[in-house]
Amino acid sequence: MQTQNYSNHKRTIILFHIVLFFMMLALIGGAFHNLFVSFGDESRLYNASLISLVSVCLLFLFFFTRSFSLRAQDRAIRAEENLRHFVLTGKLLDPRLTIRQIIGLRFAPGDEFVALAKRAVEENLSEDDIKKAVKNWNGDYYRV
Repeated sequence: MQTQNYSNHKRTIILFHIVLFFMMLALIGGAFHNLFVSFGDESRLYNASLISLVSVCLLFLFFFTRSFSLRAQDRAIRAEENLRHFVLTGKLLDPRLTIRQIIGLRFAPGDEFVALAKRAVEENLSEDDIKKAVKNWNGDYYRV
């Protein structure tokens, strides 16, 4: 596996992020086209309406499955980094840190973590700024 750093830590799953997304767009486009041409034909209108409804439901499912799993991972990261900060300092993370800042901090090794967490609060660093400030990148190979 390639060593992770700032420039390659983002992960794109081609089949999910690109192929499935464009398939969903094609499905919705075809379903609504079918619905539009079915307005004059009562025998096709019900089926075209159901196909359109199902395609919209699948699009919602596509986005919600991704957002729900990321939300669960974000909660786990917050708990892990809070524990790591407590082990290193005897105190919990500053409550002023946002979840996005904490997610950025997960890439900092132990010797940089505490100082960077303090700096993130004081300077209100963004997640991206925190990641760029990490000198010795600590990869997160389990995030999806």
